[in-house]
Amino acid sequence: MPEPRTWQFTAGSAALGLALAAAAVTVAGPWDGGQRTAERARAAAPATGGTHHAPPPAPAAPRRPAPAPSAPGVLTALHAPAPAGRAADLAAVLVPLLADPGLGPLRTASVVDTATGKQLYGEGAATPMTPASTVKIATAAAALSALGPEHRIPTTVTAAPDGAAVTLTGGGDPTLDPARLKALADDTARALKARGHTSVRLAYDTSLYRGPALHPIGPNENIAPVVALMTREGRLDDSSSGPAPRTADPARDTAGAFADLLTRAGIKITGEAAPGRTPKAAPLARTDSAPLADLVERTLTHSDNDLAEALARQTALAHKQPASFQGAEKAVRDELTRLRLPLAGARFTDGSGLDRRDRVSAALLTGLLTRAADPARPALRPLLTGLPVSGFTGTLAGRFGSDPATAGAGLVRAKTGTLSGVNTLAGTVVTADGRLLAFAFLAGRTVSPDQAQPALDRLSAALAGKN
Repeated sequence: MPEPRTWQFTAGSAALGLALAAAAVTVAGPWDGGQRTAERARAAAPATGGTHHAPPPAPAAPRRPAPAPSAPGVLTALHAPAPAGRAADLAAVLVPLLADPGLGPLRTASVVDTATGKQLYGEGAATPMTPASTVKIATAAAALSALGPEHRIPTTVTAAPDGAAVTLTGGGDPTLDPARLKALADDTARALKARGHTSVRLAYDTSLYRGPALHPIGPNENIAPVVALMTREGRLDDSSSGPAPRTADPARDTAGAFADLLTRAGIKITGEAAPGRTPKAAPLARTDSAPLADLVERTLTHSDNDLAEALARQTALAHKQPASFQGAEKAVRDELTRLRLPLAGARFTDGSGLDRRDRVSAALLTGLLTRAADPARPALRPLLTGLPVSGFTGTLAGRFGSDPATAGAGLVRAKTGTLSGVNTLAGTVVTADGRLLAFAFLAGRTVSPDQAQPALDRLSAALAGKN
């Protein structure tokens, strides 16, 4: 049975709405491509360390994650005063839009005022549905809650006691790239030479992850084998996001590339790189990922499946669960339970949403977004700042076009979800009177994304006062 509908909505002035849209477009504009300037700066800077370095400075005080370029409009709305009254009937706006045949026969909805946590509209909001990639909101929230926004994922090199061998150890960082791998090799070479070694055997250790490496959907251009050691998500082309040809053995390829880089740095590699275990010793060298806040934003902006699975496994490790699909599912659920969210019927069989067995409700998604808007939970804020901006960034860059019914560009920020027969959208919208609403619309048994996606866009644009 569908839930009783509750609703409130305010129709602000057209002039104020246009002003808010202009401001949001200014800060969310296409100039940054959905990536934070801070993230680019960090990516360009060396992130490795070896034993030859001087002692590191004392750690800086923890910082809050810097917001994405489009965040000011969203974060300002968190503190907007509550309006005196709401004249429009939200249900009168949403019910006809939810009846769009493009959404198929199964559709649920939840709209929540983030300032109060009150549900303004609900249609089957507690019904578990296949979420597709909107499950990444849950994956990211669990990782941030369990580990904090400053957590980084390491890749290390450790020498055997006799110095005759070194082991490259994967910590689960799919964002490791050739530049960082080279810096890691250079640091390793310097450390080895300082110990008087110029010839070593090379092993690589992927034992951090357990269980099957292949996602249940099997070999697929949407995701590489889920292993603890890889470079550029196992991509075999020049792409940085989206589908791409993938290597069948990302760890072996990374170890081979590392061996070549060590050779160029003056270290002879004897034999072929082979799987092995990490010696019990302090690492010779190390490279760390960007902070978790940055990784979450990248995951959400570009719907990064490989990174989402890595976040789920980092959560498993934080909960002392096996870093596997099953261990990650338990850890994510346990962490979301700590956040007191509605989890009846929820399933997290993967972290990316590629698995059709995943189940979440619209109420769970809006609950997660509302938690992220809570001033008392700043660690969850990247859930908001990482959402794609309608008409400008990530997976929403090509949506919310010139059709007046979907002209919410710059005002809607949302995570998309698309599988065959499944289309979803969950995020936030700034209303014409400056309020921040969280919404989730889930549709199943849809005929075509070409019909379902515009229908979802019209629903979220209506919340911005566009209809």
